[in-house]
Amino acid sequence: MRKSLKNIYDFISDHLYFYRPDLEINGEKYNSTLLFSLLTTVVQGKQLIVGEPGLGKTTSAEYICSVFYQIPLGTIWLSEVAGHPEQTEEKIVGRPNLGLLNKGIESVVWSNFVQLPVKIVDEINRLPETKQSIILDGVDRGNWQYLNEMFTNDEYCLFATANYQDLGTFTIIPPMLDRFDVMVESKHPGANISYLIASFYKKDELLRHEKYERELNKLLNDSKLSYEVKMERIEKVYANFSKHLEKMGLQPISKQKRKAIRNKIEDMELDLDANAFLRTLISELSFCYKYGQKRANEKCEEGCHFTGYLCHSIKNCISNRFPISVKLYAKALAWFLGDKQVNVEHIKTVAPYALSHRLQWREEFIAIYEKETRVDPLPIYLAKVAVDKVLERYGEQRESIKEALAVAYDISQGRQIAPLEGDHPIYWEIKRDLGGL
Repeated sequence: MRKSLKNIYDFISDHLYFYRPDLEINGEKYNSTLLFSLLTTVVQGKQLIVGEPGLGKTTSAEYICSVFYQIPLGTIWLSEVAGHPEQTEEKIVGRPNLGLLNKGIESVVWSNFVQLPVKIVDEINRLPETKQSIILDGVDRGNWQYLNEMFTNDEYCLFATANYQDLGTFTIIPPMLDRFDVMVESKHPGANISYLIASFYKKDELLRHEKYERELNKLLNDSKLSYEVKMERIEKVYANFSKHLEKMGLQPISKQKRKAIRNKIEDMELDLDANAFLRTLISELSFCYKYGQKRANEKCEEGCHFTGYLCHSIKNCISNRFPISVKLYAKALAWFLGDKQVNVEHIKTVAPYALSHRLQWREEFIAIYEKETRVDPLPIYLAKVAVDKVLERYGEQRESIKEALAVAYDISQGRQIAPLEGDHPIYWEIKRDLGGL
């Protein structure tokens, strides 16, 4: 199954999405957009892809989803939600069945966006803030409501794209941003690769199949079929399309195998250092000595003893979704690479992409780094700098931090000993957890 995933990555790299690698893990080079997109489909995650217009933000997600879920590209196109101010709930989620409504029966015709496991919102920041709330709950839990009916996805992932701010864009609301597990940038591939892309202008045809697209469109729009029957017939079309993919050398992954992969990933464990480092990172992103925790409406004062830590450089408190995202993607990355446990390298790789869209930096921190030479957009670059700083501090105190956590566990089990003291927020958080103030 791991080979099948790598086969998908290589096929898309060779035939569909052309790039420069921008990420190195254990000596191997990857493209962050393609790698995290693949992991997002695997773990049923939510990913925000940012970048300049025309650099493959939407198409990269389409290609990954088409191959991984064995859905023809044309069907995915019909299911996408376009971000624009006039977008409505009826176009995104569903509409009343007018034929039944005339008979006094309330029934919903669900959109393709809701019904398919692939959910792509193109240019999400062109949706006004009030319209973003339409997809908020569905994005979070896979539950879609319209009138008095609910549609639940048993398998799904979400991709949203966003151009950089211009006159036609709106702010992505913080609750929506926080629901994205990771954010990546689809970068320009460079002059030479960009020049060659023109020779592959028909590459979409590799993932098109008009017969199966027609069949799927008919099934998705058939409101007379029960959900169970509809999904059963749709899965058969997916299976037929997978045979078309196999002819091109791809190794499609069935729904049963996708579930097996997720079970394997869920069983991955963090080693002691990965566990302690992630706790150390979270402590710097949530701790405040004076006010108990970080709050966006409370400013950190100058002269605080913890000025040198991240808690002084950010405005807001990191949410509980952050460690969920990091652990999920770190486990997926470790499994993909064939490692037996999640280590610090996996956490270090994933954390900046899970942090970059969630943090509000203080202007003083931004001013230090915004003019530095870099290849990443500023939010991702700042997150990488921050994670590296915490990793450096963790490296200096790693044995003490692990011992402090071990002692805290013993105390929680009833052992009468004092918690360890130390000069880092993690020690203060441990004391608070043990009943200190």
